[in-house]
Amino acid sequence: MSFPEEYYLFFQKFNEGEYYECHDLLEEIWMGQKQNKYLQGMLQMTVGIYHFEYGNIKGARLMLESGKQYLLPYRPFYWGVNVDEVIQFIDQCLSVLPEKDSISLEEVKKIPFPAIQLQLQEEPLS
Repeated sequence: MSFPEEYYLFFQKFNEGEYYECHDLLEEIWMGQKQNKYLQGMLQMTVGIYHFEYGNIKGARLMLESGKQYLLPYRPFYWGVNVDEVIQFIDQCLSVLPEKDSISLEEVKKIPFPAIQLQLQEEPLS
């Protein structure tokens, strides 16, 4: 299966930790495919991580939870991604968020935030 060029770049930028650029890349695709809630879920996940990096815990929680809800119907595998793994990653992210609305950048650095390497995969044979 072939995907938009921005989708391939998204994986590179995500794995490099460039979450704001990930948002821009996915939004570019999503603007032409607004019915694709998978893209919206991935977009919101990256925005959630971006919010976390700047101490906006409330925004991170809202975006991660919303992203998860959009992704759930696409389990287990969609658009070359193991969606189950992404949802598990989101749950891990949510589990380390403090019960505050915001924290300092120093506090952000002390939190063992989960990481995942996203890569396109062939759809598993059923």
